[in-house]
Amino acid sequence: MNALPFHLVTLTHPDWEEARACAKRLGEDALPELRLDLFPEADPEALVDALRRRCLVTCRRTSEGGRWPDDDEAGRIAHLIRALKGKPAWMDLEWDLPIPPEIQAARTHIRLLRSIHVAPGIFDLEERLRALPEGDAFKWVGWAGRLGDSGRLRAPLAWARDHGIALSAFLMGAKGLPSRALQSAWGGAFTYVAPNDGPPAAPGQLPLAVLRAWRSVKLHAWHGLCGVIGDPVLHSRGPAFHNSRFQGAFKDLIYLPLLCGEAGEAVEALDSLGILGLSITAPLKLSLPEALGLKGPLNTLWRRSPEDPWQGANTDAEAFGQRLSKLEPGPVLLLGGGGVAETSRAVLEAAGRKILQVSRRAPATEQVVAALAPVGIVQATSLGMEADEPMPFPQLLEAAQPRARWAVEWIYKEDTAFALWARGAGLYLVAGSDLFEAQAEAQSRRFIEGCGG
Repeated sequence: MNALPFHLVTLTHPDWEEARACAKRLGEDALPELRLDLFPEADPEALVDALRRRCLVTCRRTSEGGRWPDDDEAGRIAHLIRALKGKPAWMDLEWDLPIPPEIQAARTHIRLLRSIHVAPGIFDLEERLRALPEGDAFKWVGWAGRLGDSGRLRAPLAWARDHGIALSAFLMGAKGLPSRALQSAWGGAFTYVAPNDGPPAAPGQLPLAVLRAWRSVKLHAWHGLCGVIGDPVLHSRGPAFHNSRFQGAFKDLIYLPLLCGEAGEAVEALDSLGILGLSITAPLKLSLPEALGLKGPLNTLWRRSPEDPWQGANTDAEAFGQRLSKLEPGPVLLLGGGGVAETSRAVLEAAGRKILQVSRRAPATEQVVAALAPVGIVQATSLGMEADEPMPFPQLLEAAQPRARWAVEWIYKEDTAFALWARGAGLYLVAGSDLFEAQAEAQSRRFIEGCGG
């Protein structure tokens, strides 16, 4: 019987042939999870046979994120038992259930994974580890209400590893993402991932290709954690950018998206997760540094170890200053009132530029903008982060257009309404992607030189 690979890939495809094709493409580091509840009309034995026995068979209840009705438990167990005829390599049976005689008899040729999904607010992992049911591997799943909640898993996962227990323990939800990516580093034996060509089976589940790119399976206990923190961050290019540089520098660091929009919660997570480096984005560029006793706005924090003091920098300001020095001189219309706008204003003032700053709290008229005759426009609002968001202050942009020569878009999506307007108006555009590359490169240098040993 084969050992359980690190990546368990839930076959979530709407069509069985797509699921089967995906399973065939998986390497030795990945095992397909055949969720019988997702293909309820198909013959379980035939599904297992189509996967040539190499699968983990699961039939998940509705209350645990599956599709099998909670009020048909007898039918669910019978459906699982029918899959035994196909002789799957592994079968999932809930933690608290007695092992049916048919499954017990089949344990000469299959291995048994015992799983439990607990309700939000419940954390009973240590208690359950003291009274393990009969099985070959174990899965405990909770919910992340706060970003730092995942840190509670580190000690029990390490204990299980040290006692030879094959355990995976993670938290669902976007704020539980660190627990999935850091399974191996914390002592977990396996983790669940989404297929690259199918949807996630649960909130926070990441595609197989992402965890492979992050080399999650190779992480060890002394890997340091860095990440981009703010809300939203799940779209961020930061993980792809920084992880490749960490790997190229042979640095034992991993960089993750860390979803959090409140400074107090973020400070709590810094300690709980042992974070060493941060890229800070909205809405935390002012509030998080201040909560740590640093003067903001900052977009970069790093420390050698969790016991060392934080150091901070604003690589946004560095990147913007470099680009601004090459742009035509003259007055500037600055749009926005948050941390990015404050950073932009400081750089513009240091360069001796005349500035008109406009925000919802500090509006201006078209006449005032026209009288300024700005040569440049800096878009520092959050508009554009989401699809189909409108252009900021369109009347003011039209008033600025006759004399404008260049524009800066801080949002690093290429197709924001502002970027499209600037290009259509014939302005030289400093795109958000250009600023991102410059500031992120400066961040990576600080993380590689200043985080960890």
